[in-house]
Amino acid sequence: MFARLVQRLNDIQITEVLQLIGRKGREVIRAMFPRLDTPAGAAPESWRKVVEEVRQRPVTQTLRYSGEPWTVAKFHIGALVRQAQAVDAVIVLECAVGDTLVEDTVLLRVHGGRPLAETRLRQAIEVARERTFEQDPKYPLRLLVDIAIKALSPAINDPTTAVQALDQIEDLLHRLGRRALDAGCANDNQGTLRLVFPAPTWEDYLTLAFDEIRQYGASSVQVMRRLRSALLSLLESATEAGRKDAVQHYLQHLNLVVEHSVLDPEDQVMALQEDRQGLGLSRRHAEP
Repeated sequence: MFARLVQRLNDIQITEVLQLIGRKGREVIRAMFPRLDTPAGAAPESWRKVVEEVRQRPVTQTLRYSGEPWTVAKFHIGALVRQAQAVDAVIVLECAVGDTLVEDTVLLRVHGGRPLAETRLRQAIEVARERTFEQDPKYPLRLLVDIAIKALSPAINDPTTAVQALDQIEDLLHRLGRRALDAGCANDNQGTLRLVFPAPTWEDYLTLAFDEIRQYGASSVQVMRRLRSALLSLLESATEAGRKDAVQHYLQHLNLVVEHSVLDPEDQVMALQEDRQGLGLSRRHAEP
């Protein structure tokens, strides 16, 4: 019993919690997004144009939520595609996985075709009392960021934990950077677009991963150095020009944050260095 107790205590240590969240994030990324270097990852460039065209078609049905606040946990994509195909329509989901639904929230709109059975449509949108990892790669990032910013609060003042959270965040972003993220469409077996649903962009992931940590950690040399290391690593690994530009923008913003922080000039020089450990092993200075 004592050995099991020790194991349980070990399991709730912050390092174990961070690794568990990171593992869940890697699983959902692997399950949801094809790699860019595979045929499945080569999304048609015309998808965005097709989506805009779909939204111009007449709306034949609007489905709204009714009930207590619950969270979207999962979409049954196959079921929605089959329902849209049966009436030659396109379903546009107006809610995203992770959204909290309140009374009268628009769940979806049907464009073209004829109205579908509301019961079947509602069954295809699975809700839960709280967010889940399934189909929601934003959720592990959200949890990791929450841990980091709580560690940076004046009451706790633990930048090392924030750096450990950034280790997992950087790993997840590297994996997302190699994946096709513009996956907010689904076709039927004939290749016809039948479903459109909200999907985060690369910029959305960067915002979620870095903005709050940068804001709450602006006075921590350790956190600034670890953030710079993560961004430089992502800049080197990004394969698409648009994604590189987004990371470069974050690096420039980080320079401005350090420049206008409460750190004195000597500490600012330290904060502008890259260090994967936060403090311990300087590698290079910020680009001019």
